[in-house]
Amino acid sequence: MADTRATGRRIRRTAKTIKATALAVALTCLLSTLSVGCSNVKELDYTPVRMDPEPARTKTKQVSSSLLEMTGVKGKVTEPGPSVTRCREYGDDLFSMSHPWSVYEITDEQVDTGLTNLRKALGENGWKITKDGKVNSQAQDPEIYAENDAEQFALHVTGNKKSATGNAMILFKVVSKCFKAESAKSLDGEY
Repeated sequence: MADTRATGRRIRRTAKTIKATALAVALTCLLSTLSVGCSNVKELDYTPVRMDPEPARTKTKQVSSSLLEMTGVKGKVTEPGPSVTRCREYGDDLFSMSHPWSVYEITDEQVDTGLTNLRKALGENGWKITKDGKVNSQAQDPEIYAENDAEQFALHVTGNKKSATGNAMILFKVVSKCFKAESAKSLDGEY
């Protein structure tokens, strides 16, 4: 009977030690996560413009519209608008806009003309072409990368010619630098 009581006490002491150790480990992890989380926030090499998601969405649409005008191509344009992507590594209240879209129901000649017009117009409208070449693929479609520091946007354009797998189109991806929202909460529910 005495052995049973002693064993019971040892089990209870061991259980208390395990609980205390688990609590200490949990607190250590929590504190290290908080301190590492704060120290892991990266610094931007620019000051983000103060803008909330809706005005940023409008600005992104305007940039995309001006790019379409620069091509001089008339065709159908995909519908989905710009979306919010949080820049969490730089701060909870920072976000960027991403707007992938395309012009389709065009000809191969319109792809060539559109990219030629765009190359010329980008430089005249504050854009700097950072790459002008071909996509690393079997089709070797032409592509352009450009940045506009004044507008704080970057661009990737690919000209796809008609093939057995698809129709001719010009694909755009317009991405902004990070904007600073009023608060992190104002970004909740944004897409």
